[in-house]
Amino acid sequence: MGDNKDVDLKGKVCVTGASGYLASWLIKRLLLSGYQVIGTVRDPGNYEKVAHLWRLEGAKENLKLVKADLMTENSFDAAISGCEGVFHTASPVLGTRADPQTEILDPAIQGTLNVLRSCKKNPSVRRVILTSSSSTVRVRDDFDPLIPLDESSWSSEELCRSLQIWYPLSKTLAEKAAWEYCKENGISLATILPSFVIGPSLPREICSTLSDVIGLLKGETERFQWHGRMGYVHIDDVALCHILAYENADASGRYICSSDVIDNNELASFLSSRYPTLTVPKRFEQLDRPSYELNTSKMRSLGIKFKGLEEMFDDCIASLKEQGHL
Repeated sequence: MGDNKDVDLKGKVCVTGASGYLASWLIKRLLLSGYQVIGTVRDPGNYEKVAHLWRLEGAKENLKLVKADLMTENSFDAAISGCEGVFHTASPVLGTRADPQTEILDPAIQGTLNVLRSCKKNPSVRRVILTSSSSTVRVRDDFDPLIPLDESSWSSEELCRSLQIWYPLSKTLAEKAAWEYCKENGISLATILPSFVIGPSLPREICSTLSDVIGLLKGETERFQWHGRMGYVHIDDVALCHILAYENADASGRYICSSDVIDNNELASFLSSRYPTLTVPKRFEQLDRPSYELNTSKMRSLGIKFKGLEEMFDDCIASLKEQGHL
């Protein structure tokens, strides 16, 4: 063993959806912190999809990729076996939305429950960290805009359905299902609720989040138009929040993970003045959306200091340019 005497220093953890935008960054942080990481992917042999993970520092020694599929029951058993912690970041790929129930909602709920059932079978698992979303908190029409939204708030399922916004609804239903299952089965759970994640991408393949950002930086307003007002957070902060909630023995419940909350036009003004060479839209059509702030004091109590807009967009744009997307 010689050089590897510290391999088990922090124990073994599983990260689902390992090749994704956030999961890749989380794995990078976990490896640097001294964890052994089991990452689940649909096809470990698809080198193009997973090459960026093998380039991470410590990957050759402490990373193992295992095949698992959200919609296949028991497929996470092997990956989670012997792990002390599970970070469930995987989300079903959003379909064409012709049938939101079977394409988006069912996979989000069943995928989460499949992972948790595997956790239940493994007595070694001491804590599960689930990646939820701040959209599980803010889609409602009955709050006081002068009082920042906190973890006690839940998005209205009825409002999500009437507005046909399936992502917030899928995240809300999946998180509620997770809380119910973990309560019934004595599993220690904490959920992280990031706002819109901005930052460098480790995978070369562009996810929907970054695709929207690229569109915005190239002058498109369509995909950002519906945001109205939005919280933003650096991807590195989101990864660190997951680890803080896992490592802190007293951490429990939900944690809103966000830095600045701003309107679209404030964002356009900030971006166009900071990056004058990019064709950022100057104005957005004003939407009649309620103003809100997010109370992040619970997350900050675990020791995180959130990076500002400048750092998150500087890092994101540098990464996009380096990969040839801008």
